[in-house]
Amino acid sequence: MKVSIIGGGGRVGSDAAYALQLGGKVREIALVDMNGEMAAGEALDLRHGAALTSNQKFTSASDYSVVDGSDCVVITAGLRRKPDETRLELVNRNVSLFKQILESIKGAKLNEGATIVVVSNPVDILTYLAAKSGIVPESQVIGLGTVLDTCRFRSLLADHFNVNALDVKALILGEHGDSMVPIYSSATIGGVPLASIKGYSEQVAGVFDFTRKSGAEVIRLKGGAGRAVGVSIKEVVEAIALNTESILPVSSVQTGTLGISDIALSLPTKVGRKGVVEVIAPAVTPEEVELLHKSAQSLKDVLAQIQ
Repeated sequence: MKVSIIGGGGRVGSDAAYALQLGGKVREIALVDMNGEMAAGEALDLRHGAALTSNQKFTSASDYSVVDGSDCVVITAGLRRKPDETRLELVNRNVSLFKQILESIKGAKLNEGATIVVVSNPVDILTYLAAKSGIVPESQVIGLGTVLDTCRFRSLLADHFNVNALDVKALILGEHGDSMVPIYSSATIGGVPLASIKGYSEQVAGVFDFTRKSGAEVIRLKGGAGRAVGVSIKEVVEAIALNTESILPVSSVQTGTLGISDIALSLPTKVGRKGVVEVIAPAVTPEEVELLHKSAQSLKDVLAQIQ
């Protein structure tokens, strides 16, 4: 499988490429970046490590010539979010750039059944625009969505309760942004309901609050997120490459699940070789459903301002 990363010379794109190299599940990684030398440098750096990882090919360019023959296109290019800026405030700054990227991808010769994975923010809005662009069928466009938020939430819960992060199962759904919704009703640690932990409600509220602010905090501390984003992208891309039909909280255009439609946001989704296999309606409380509907409406309000 060939994966092209748009914005591959940047922090997120290069971290995604590195994670995919360590995963060893894709055969070719192409890096596209306006800064051609940066992309070439990243590709060369990755190539240097190939003897200790797996049999992979790395290419790069400042144009979209290397995108031809791709099975998956990952879009990470975009303007960075400022520390005091919400992801939705990025919309007016990033939509114009994103539409240019879509036009360039439209001119490339993608393989049949190719998928597009949107990472650039605001990811739900841009996922919707990509799905409606007609480059590939809507079901073959997915956004990273709340995969990263869920990863952060699980890791921070594990740190708080001093347990193995792999034992924590907790979801964040809805918007990848301020209106994201933690699904406490199904959260478990090692199969034990989170609600059975004494004083859990007060404790997890603080953990979730930190989770929601974590992106901005990483930006404040080191200038931008990369490592956890790269690992999250790897999780999605490998589900596509291996056709695992893994259930992940990715963003896609909703068509009625939980009564939500005509917007892209994250719900538990079976991900396979051609993107969305099935969106699963989770068992959630009435309060959680209400919050998810509010999240959908907040995204629709933003979308209406740019169409």
